[in-house]
Amino acid sequence: MNLSSLKPPEGSRKKRKRIGRGDGSGHGGTSTKGHKGQNARSGGGVRPGFEGGQMPLSRRLPKRGFRNPFRRNIVIINIDQLKRFPEGSVIDRTALLDAGLVKRIGDGIKVLGKGNIDYPISLKVDMISRGARDKIEAAGGSIVGVI
Repeated sequence: MNLSSLKPPEGSRKKRKRIGRGDGSGHGGTSTKGHKGQNARSGGGVRPGFEGGQMPLSRRLPKRGFRNPFRRNIVIINIDQLKRFPEGSVIDRTALLDAGLVKRIGDGIKVLGKGNIDYPISLKVDMISRGARDKIEAAGGSIVGVI
């Protein structure tokens, strides 16, 4: 078998519809838009969600709650998750991403106090709870640059 002789199976590839390239193409004239009307005009058509003047579904359904546009997405981890790091290691955003503890940074990382740790580590995160801070400092660890 020669790589230069390879070709796709018969009928698996379809030619692109070239609209508005003359009558000989089969898609000239009205360019597959039909005759006149809103959708035949340039820039024609209706906006998304428009239902022809009928009250749209988005306005018929009840609205509840409040969605804060200034909400911050804080990623949380617990102390017991930090046990996978060796003693004396410096744990920052990149270390947490590389270890798979955090899938994305979001607007910050906060360490909470669930679990215990019995060896010193150094943390560089955005936020930390008071309980987590006490447990890490009691084990001989340190917290650097926390809000």
